[in-house]
Amino acid sequence: MSATAKEVFELRNLTGAGVMDCKNALEEAGGDIAKACDILRRKGLETAAKKQGRVAQEGLIGAYVHTDGKIGVLVEVNCETDFVARTDEFRYLVKELTLQVAAQAPRWVAPENVPEEIKKKEEEIYREQLKDSNKPEEVKQKIVEGKMKKFFEENCLLEQPYIREPEKKVKDLLMETIAKLGENIVVRRFVRYKLGEDNE
Repeated sequence: MSATAKEVFELRNLTGAGVMDCKNALEEAGGDIAKACDILRRKGLETAAKKQGRVAQEGLIGAYVHTDGKIGVLVEVNCETDFVARTDEFRYLVKELTLQVAAQAPRWVAPENVPEEIKKKEEEIYREQLKDSNKPEEVKQKIVEGKMKKFFEENCLLEQPYIREPEKKVKDLLMETIAKLGENIVVRRFVRYKLGEDNE
């Protein structure tokens, strides 16, 4: 089934994908806009994963101060070119990340940024909690892994549920933006200040 110009235009407005990509996705989906969106999203995320190895040294530092003036955030987000750094989509991502940090107070960007001694300490605590349990070792190990996953979700920005759409993680928002803009994007670092508190 050939896609009409109206359908292609509608899909392009929804996704920001190229005209030919929209046309091909609509044809693959048999004219179903929702299925075509899923096809484009899947292809975009595959492309985004391939871009993650590329160097990202341009970008922006986003700032946010909560309305009561008691919480302030700075976030550095890098991309490959200054052109992308100036786009509305990139600026939106940076703004959303500052709001996420202000609202959810993560401690690190990603699990790989958590110091090894902290990971080990958390695992020891969880193992200690299970030491008197009669559960088999492999079950205890699964429980510890689950608790570590929860620890990362609470403390690592990219693993946290996205505040506007809790069914997806912040890293999903990042990957969608990479897919849309066609460049690698990296959340380099952030700092969150709360009045009267010391930063770690």
